[in-house]
Amino acid sequence: MLAVKLIKNKQCPLDIPDGTEVKPGDMVIILTEKGEETAQAYLVPPQVESILIRKKVPPIPLVRVMTEEDKNFDRETKLLEEQGYKDCLELIKQHNLQMNLLKCIYTFDRRKVTFYYTAPERVDFRNLLKDLTKVFKHVRIDLKHIGVRDETSLCCGNGLCGRPFCCCSFKRQFDSINIKLAHDQGMPITASKISGTCGRLLCCLNYEYKNYIETAKEMIPIGSGVMTPEGVGRVCALNILSNKLSVKLTDGKIKEFANNEVEMIDTEVNIEIDTNAIGCKYSTMIQDDESEKIDIKQIEDDRNSSTGNI
Repeated sequence: MLAVKLIKNKQCPLDIPDGTEVKPGDMVIILTEKGEETAQAYLVPPQVESILIRKKVPPIPLVRVMTEEDKNFDRETKLLEEQGYKDCLELIKQHNLQMNLLKCIYTFDRRKVTFYYTAPERVDFRNLLKDLTKVFKHVRIDLKHIGVRDETSLCCGNGLCGRPFCCCSFKRQFDSINIKLAHDQGMPITASKISGTCGRLLCCLNYEYKNYIETAKEMIPIGSGVMTPEGVGRVCALNILSNKLSVKLTDGKIKEFANNEVEMIDTEVNIEIDTNAIGCKYSTMIQDDESEKIDIKQIEDDRNSSTGNI
């Protein structure tokens, strides 16, 4: 099976007409809902092919394999996109609109040009559109408002882990993410550690969360009185990855024990533990790092985080 990748690396099988020869690596012209676009054909691994078949991903019709003339035409179109971006950006400044222009993309046939932008609020771009029609004549103009998560997936890049962004490699839709995910996994509540390039909470906070919760159910809860090899104490923190408990003993010392080394007791243990210090509670403003204050509302999802309008 041959396939192509669309925007955000979405993989689609290539629908090749009978009698047409296409080789892996060939640049081709395809027909999408936006019009004619260019892409590179590639050979799909058997595992991916079975997934595409199982999910019934609709194939993309092949128009033709690109000729040298087509490739030259496409290179000229890329130059037009660069100039179109500059022209649109200048008009946005003239109209003093609160919008951040991201990309200008033409279809291969140059019948349609799409401008992607982000904005904190709804933008009245009617006057901008009138001026754009004077610059881009005989071309259908589409202004698309997208969210900050969509912006990152559109522009691509590498995350904190060093790998390509999930949102522009395999992730097709964004899940709901809140600060509780980071808190329950014991992560430091600092923006540089738990937010991505988009400025919102990391998508990958969702990936292992279920495992943390399932493991935590088998551990003695925070605040419980326990009997340890070194005497009575009270659980003040959980280290889920190592399956260990931090216990505050009667002498005030905090020591770590394996979950199977301690036993929960019914007797009330009169040992004070600082729940705020160990991260058992959180509020609108949290800081683990004294040098960095975080307004949680700024990094949690809102209506402008993702519009799915790509």
